[in-house]
Amino acid sequence: IEVTVGASVQRGQVLMVLEAMKMEHGVVATMSGHVRSIAAAVGTIVRAEQPLLFIEPTSQSAEAVDEVASYDLDTIRPDLAEVLLRHSNGLDESREAAVARRKKNGGRTARENIADLCDADSFIEYGALTVASQRHRRTLDELIEISPADGMVCGIGAVNSAIFEAERARCAVLAYDYTVFAGTQGYMNHKKKDRLFQLAEQWRLPIVAFAEGGGGRPGDDWTSPSALETDTFASFARLSGLVPLVGITAGRCFAGNAALLGCCDVIIATRNSNIGMGGPAMIEGGGLGVYKPEEVGPVSVQAPNGVIDIVVDDEAEATAIAKKYLSYFQGSITQWQCSDQHLLRQAIPENRVRVYDIRQLIATLADTDSVLELRAQFGIGMITALIRIEGRAIGVIANNPLHLGGAIDADGADKAARFMQLCDAFDIPLLSLCDTPGFMVGPEVEKTAQVRHVSRMFIVGANIKVPMFAIVLRKGYGLGAQAMTGGSFHAPLFTVAWPTGEFGAMGLEGAVRLGYRRELEAVTDPVEREALYKKMVAQAYQEGKGLNAASYFELDDVIDPMESRRWLVRGLKSLPPVERRGDKKRSFVDAW
Repeated sequence: IEVTVGASVQRGQVLMVLEAMKMEHGVVATMSGHVRSIAAAVGTIVRAEQPLLFIEPTSQSAEAVDEVASYDLDTIRPDLAEVLLRHSNGLDESREAAVARRKKNGGRTARENIADLCDADSFIEYGALTVASQRHRRTLDELIEISPADGMVCGIGAVNSAIFEAERARCAVLAYDYTVFAGTQGYMNHKKKDRLFQLAEQWRLPIVAFAEGGGGRPGDDWTSPSALETDTFASFARLSGLVPLVGITAGRCFAGNAALLGCCDVIIATRNSNIGMGGPAMIEGGGLGVYKPEEVGPVSVQAPNGVIDIVVDDEAEATAIAKKYLSYFQGSITQWQCSDQHLLRQAIPENRVRVYDIRQLIATLADTDSVLELRAQFGIGMITALIRIEGRAIGVIANNPLHLGGAIDADGADKAARFMQLCDAFDIPLLSLCDTPGFMVGPEVEKTAQVRHVSRMFIVGANIKVPMFAIVLRKGYGLGAQAMTGGSFHAPLFTVAWPTGEFGAMGLEGAVRLGYRRELEAVTDPVEREALYKKMVAQAYQEGKGLNAASYFELDDVIDPMESRRWLVRGLKSLPPVERRGDKKRSFVDAW
């Protein structure tokens, strides 16, 4: 800025600009007046305290110049306009064609899912301005248009903050954008994931991953031929057991996307999902045939085989379920209701061989609308669910008498063992509702590696650190009953039975036939033999009734079914609060 001699100046006005260390500093007039002379010529070097110019003050008062007030605060400068334009290019409003294609297929955009998951105005995005690493083959303008955020939106927000305090509501979120290169994993969105996972580990943030996508992306500028040194999968897997990991998918989820999904504690999938460690291209490339995407890992396969925990109709329901699932790990709630507990007195039929609906029993016992069942279509002889009792989160394992009479098979044992790990990792107490004749037996069953699978229940149950409460609803027989109670009836904080409880080293009928075979065979008349058999079974039942077992202190008590919630609440209140120091309690939660 050149100042003219004799020019009028006002206090606060910039008169000259000095350059130092490549930065310009304005010289501001400290008074109003007229410039009498200039002491430093333009372009010369000046020293400390050297005069620059001389001002002759005026006697008239003048209003100081306010440089900020002279600006129009609504004016968008060119540098800001460029930033705002770049951000707007990635929003759904600027991508009408891509969004329309997504809507036509019945899906929601990545940003819509995040907006639905996170509480209003809580989400801050990381890497919004990234584009695909393909600058050797496309112009920057083209990449800005076709690859906003490099096909993955991620950041940190709040979930359920209206219910839980801010610290517990924090959550990291990532959502692949299927409208960008089919939601594939590119070089830049790998860097974004690594950044997010590091933050999740550092600040103990749960992660919700909308994982739909086609796996690794060919055509990017990778730093190595195969990119096998990428840390994404290791860093995500290390979070297992440290923070809750929730995976959601709708449509196609293959290869690398499926690998991340499979590391999650819970997988929520829409009915139109296809999940596979290899998609059609990889299958064909391996010489294994040509398949349509819909033929690879449909829900009809992945739900019964145990891959999917919860099947939903659409992404809106998936997001709602994710919020409900996270709530169990965010703390207790103060507002709750429950059914009339008198109903539990009639939940078990008086006929000891009549089946009943264990799911209805759990719903009656738990707080109203608090039951969230996991892996409902897999290992159907075992129920695993998260519930609340007076607002407190509890995990439930329960035998299902509608399948194999409640006997425990390999799938059921795997399901229970894995669920116990999950609850233990995040300090959720366990309730076991036992009604089992024991483990399944027989030559065909042993072909399923039953010995190894069922033993997982003993190993996991004996090593969990969260309290377990056990209620024997009806049958409590043999090793199966012990597996349902952490290895022993005295392992839980309490083991009680309902009046319908019956106990034995093996099923009553089988015990009578084996133990009294000689006596039964000695009776030649079939009618008399059957009468003797029923008499012996009735006698064995009386000896194995809960009241008799309790008299030997095999049980802690036999209770009125309607008192079950009271026992659970008293049990929870009798324990000291769990103090976590931020470290993992378990090394990881088994993916299976």
